[in-house]
Amino acid sequence: MSKIRPIAQIIHPQTVIEGAGVRLRRSFGPSRQNPLDPFLLFDHFAFNDPLEGENPGFPMHPHRGIETVTYMLEGGVHHRDSLGNSGLIGAGDVQWMTSGRGIMHEEMPRRSPAGNVYGFQLWVNLPARLKMSPPRYQEVRAEAIPLVHSDGADIRVVAGEVNGVRGPVSEIAADPVYLDVRLEPGAVFTYPIPAEHTAIAYIFEGGGKMGAGEPVDAVSLVVFGAGEAVHAQADVDTGLRFMLMAGAPFKEPAVPYGPFVMNTVEEIHQALADLRNGTFVS
Repeated sequence: MSKIRPIAQIIHPQTVIEGAGVRLRRSFGPSRQNPLDPFLLFDHFAFNDPLEGENPGFPMHPHRGIETVTYMLEGGVHHRDSLGNSGLIGAGDVQWMTSGRGIMHEEMPRRSPAGNVYGFQLWVNLPARLKMSPPRYQEVRAEAIPLVHSDGADIRVVAGEVNGVRGPVSEIAADPVYLDVRLEPGAVFTYPIPAEHTAIAYIFEGGGKMGAGEPVDAVSLVVFGAGEAVHAQADVDTGLRFMLMAGAPFKEPAVPYGPFVMNTVEEIHQALADLRNGTFVS
């Protein structure tokens, strides 16, 4: 039997303001310590507070050296970029953007009929060998994301594999798992993850137990310790819903500066110089 990973840490997200007045729940952000390698940042956002104004969002801004993963649950985000791409990330859609050597893009929210925009953004690091690779997108519509039903669990598989069903996002250096897991009241879920991979879960609905039976509740991020599988059991009254994320750490130096994450300070200076000189995107 696989060794169940215990809970090593529970993080309660903090409220931050980013972009043009966007209120976010941030569980963690980029740092030189990079404790959750290959993951750099996780934000839970909801553009449904009238204090934020009519059109908060993220005007045109650069990225280099990372991947950004946007997953929408309600409402949508209009995006456009320096490659000429534009469109809408709608409810249930995923955009996995590999910034590589550089991209400029903007993300502007569009409310649902109920007036809400609700979703998540994850940043995933790139290894040194790919930080200056050509940028690319994997845009996946909701209907293309497989839904696996298993013993009281409904699992949307964006990346990774569940019961022989693979997610549509592929060819990512971190070999990630990215699952939206919804458990019925009392249901149990166990999922194998390579022992050397980092594993985290963001609980955003209901509550229950994870690891060796430690209690968890929305809204919080669980960092799993050493082991070979994650385990969750939903509360018998509320059920449980969480994002499960896992990936292979690169074990390389991380030097973050705003929207850039590189391996050295010199590479950050080069990114800033490229922005000033107009050579950031090709």
